[in-house]
Order: sequence, then C-alpha cells, then structure tokens
Amino acid sequence: MNQLITTQNNEQGEIIISGRELHEFLEVKTAYKDWFPRMKEYGFVEGQDFSSFLSGSTGGRPSQDHHIKIDMAKEIAMIQRTEKGKEARQYFLHLERMWNSPEMVIKRAMDFQQQKIITLETQIQEDKPYTSFGKVVSMSDGAINIGHFAKILYDDHGINIGRNKLIAWLRDNGYLIKQEGAEKNLPKQKYIEQGLFKVRPTIVKRTSGDVQSGTTLVTGKGQVKLTEVLLQEFKKAI
Repeated sequence: MNQLITTQNNEQGEIIISGRELHEFLEVKTAYKDWFPRMKEYGFVEGQDFSSFLSGSTGGRPSQDHHIKIDMAKEIAMIQRTEKGKEARQYFLHLERMWNSPEMVIKRAMDFQQQKIITLETQIQEDKPYTSFGKVVSMSDGAINIGHFAKILYDDHGINIGRNKLIAWLRDNGYLIKQEGAEKNLPKQKYIEQGLFKVRPTIVKRTSGDVQSGTTLVTGKGQVKLTEVLLQEFKKAI
C-alpha cells in the first residue's frame, strides 16, 4: 500500500501523524483551527492522544499543528463517514498490522540495542579527557565508599550494579583482597599506591577487646578509572 499520509515515530516509538496533514487528506471543508477543537470534544486528551507543536511556515507566523497517535487518527477517520475517511482508516489499520509484525518487532529491538551501544560509546568518548589526563572528580577529597560509588554508577551512567555485586566484581577483577580474614575486601596495595583506593581505619569494639578494621573507599581517580572499565564491560554485555 502506498504512503497516503506521512508518518513519524515519537520518542516512545509510537506512530504519529500531523493533524494538518490528516485534515488535508480527509478534504475537510472546515478550517483546521475550528475543526481540530471539535475533534478533541470526542474525548481525546492532550499528552495522551496527541501533542501540540508549531509547524514551519513559508511566510508569516508558524501554524498550530498536532502530532496525533494512530488510535486517535483511526477514530477521527471513522467519524468523518466519508470515502476519504474510510480510506484513511484502512490505511492506519494496515500500518498497525505492519508495525506489529514479527519482522518489525525484531527490527525495533535491534535498533534499540544499537542505540544503547551508540549512547555508551558516546559516553566513553566524553569521559576520555578525564581518564586520559588523570583528572579526578570535582570533590574536595573524592573518596567515597563502594555503596555510594555503585549509586553514582547507576544514576549517572545507567550501570545497574548494586553494592554487593560491585564488591564481588572488584574482587573477581583483582582490585580487592579475596582471602578470608581481616583484610578481605580491602584494596590491594598496588591499587592504593596507584591512587585508586584509600582505606579508612575503623575500630570495632568487642567484649574481648577492640579490633582495628578498615573501610574501602574509592578515590576520585579510582571512580573515573573504574567507571571507564565498567562502561566497557557493560557495553560488551548488551
């Protein structure tokens, strides 16, 4: 079927069309500025069924137009009770069948994954000035605990890894000590010397006597370095 009316996809991937273009196709005699408010009276809601925007103009002021979702467009076409309305409705039903076909569902999924990869690669490129020149994050000291770092990874970079999984990842990748004992989950000395971690001494009070322990902190430099590594890992997992 030939393209009768131009379609687009909104940010949610839904099919939308121009209200003015639909008005023109249906050959409605009433002016668009009077016709569309009458269509809204059938129960359509802005932000749910349509959105307003100003269309370009070759002369004078831009015109009011609307992005209409496919369900609203079908109902409007049916309301007209004309041959053009019937033709438009059949066209919209055809678009829906095509949109929901297995081939299109797979294509949209692949496009979505590709966009995620592009977004991650862009983020890595944007972060390179910090990692290349050893800049630390803009904090007075920059050192934070692993739970806080896990939250930053999720909030700022979309890496969904909690505190416990992050600790396990740091152990498995050789940054933290694996062996059981007082030093478990403390950073290895070479990474402390590289400035990626600090250890904050803590005293654990026990009936048998106070025991000195330590809390692992990720420095500003460590946050930048580990974020770059984790972004690369996350990209491979997609």
